[in-house]
Amino acid sequence: MAGNGQLQAQVNPPVRDSSAVIPAPLVDSVPQRIQTPFIVGDIYIKGNRITKSYIITRELPFQKGDTVYMSDLVLAFVHAKERIYNTRLFNDVVIAVHGFRGYTVDIEIQVKERWYIFPLPYVRPVDRNFTAWAEQNYSLKRLDFGVKYSHYNFTGRNDYVRVWLITGYSNQIELAYDQPYADKTLKHGFGVGFFYTGLKEINAITINNQQFFVNSDTIPYAGKYMREQLAFSLRYYYRPAMRTRHSFRLGFNRLNIDSAVTVTNPNYFSHNKTQIFYPELTYVLNYNNVDYVPYPLKGFLFETGFTRRGINADMNLWQLTLKTNEGIPLARKLYFVSQNMGTIRVPFNQPFYNTPLMGYGDYYMHGFEKYVIDGVVGGLARNSLLRELFNFKIPFLHGTSHDVIPVRIYAKTYFDVGYVYNKYFRDNSLVNQFLYSGGAGIDIVTFYDFVFRFEYSVNQRGEKGFYFHIRNDF
Repeated sequence: MAGNGQLQAQVNPPVRDSSAVIPAPLVDSVPQRIQTPFIVGDIYIKGNRITKSYIITRELPFQKGDTVYMSDLVLAFVHAKERIYNTRLFNDVVIAVHGFRGYTVDIEIQVKERWYIFPLPYVRPVDRNFTAWAEQNYSLKRLDFGVKYSHYNFTGRNDYVRVWLITGYSNQIELAYDQPYADKTLKHGFGVGFFYTGLKEINAITINNQQFFVNSDTIPYAGKYMREQLAFSLRYYYRPAMRTRHSFRLGFNRLNIDSAVTVTNPNYFSHNKTQIFYPELTYVLNYNNVDYVPYPLKGFLFETGFTRRGINADMNLWQLTLKTNEGIPLARKLYFVSQNMGTIRVPFNQPFYNTPLMGYGDYYMHGFEKYVIDGVVGGLARNSLLRELFNFKIPFLHGTSHDVIPVRIYAKTYFDVGYVYNKYFRDNSLVNQFLYSGGAGIDIVTFYDFVFRFEYSVNQRGEKGFYFHIRNDF
């Protein structure tokens, strides 16, 4: 695999530990090389049938012509494998010394590319999580279905095309293209998107910490949709360094709601409106220095965002968000992970449309899955202790880039704290108070960034239950 076999780093996600360490016998056989400066020579890349080579070398902490020591190159290989794998383009990455030419060291990178085209049938409940769907008795009427066409690495430059055609409980059309590396320096990129959705049912208000829906099928005087949205966006990306990325998004949105919504909640939009049009500007700063983005166990991730939504009294929101993730190895296969999120929205007097906060997407606390908590200021901290139980591979498609399915299984225990402030909607008991919960569970991590979470949680109310979460980016 490598000409002289002196130094090798391998990524076989989600495997971690010592894949980039020089075997002791090889280290002992070349002590003079460990202490001698070398020049990085040629960098050979194999296995990238679609991906452009410069997309891979963009992630390397060394380039051709750099001066390196063998001992430093070990750590550089570790960082390189993490960054290349975090592009989410490959199932497997191997970095090795290809050979020596005097004081020049040639490097070889072998990759196994993922599948990039996913014309998948789409079937998904409209509810925000499995717990919320269960409260609707797993009704099949609450399913969206259609076609979700995603083409990753469209031109081999880690660009992304998506075409979603969804019908069923709601209707949705989305067309988008993102090209994060559009110039020769590989620092600047762009994106464009179009989105339309028509919803027969929407969450019109929160009652007793739970969503209250209004449905066009059950209201005689209602129209076809409770809410329609038409949106167009332009995006700009700037990545000046390895770990730092800046994103800017300018969007234009038009929303219509049925008058039946305002009967249920006159404050859904400001001033009892049924139609609004507003621009939205968002800036996000992301710093990423973790081993594996979908399930980080080592390193630090920081993200902060600023949003300006609207320009007049109909829509007037300034929002600041913060997210951190820190993973600390405590011992072999034992990790402590802290995830923290915070949001502030001003002015505090916001319409209901701008107040959904905790309980949506990844912004949730264990044990509170059946609740939503609306507000203008909020934060949470999820702290977990994880122990790797199993790490194995299942044979799959022999002779292809998908010859094995890697599987890791973790046992975990966790403790969460959180708080949401809401000055104007106080009818829900979970706002304006300190929240906490805890529990234990099992996580299964496998290829294509799938994470399956099986959890048993207890919240401060003494409520207990089993919960199931799936994370993936499809």
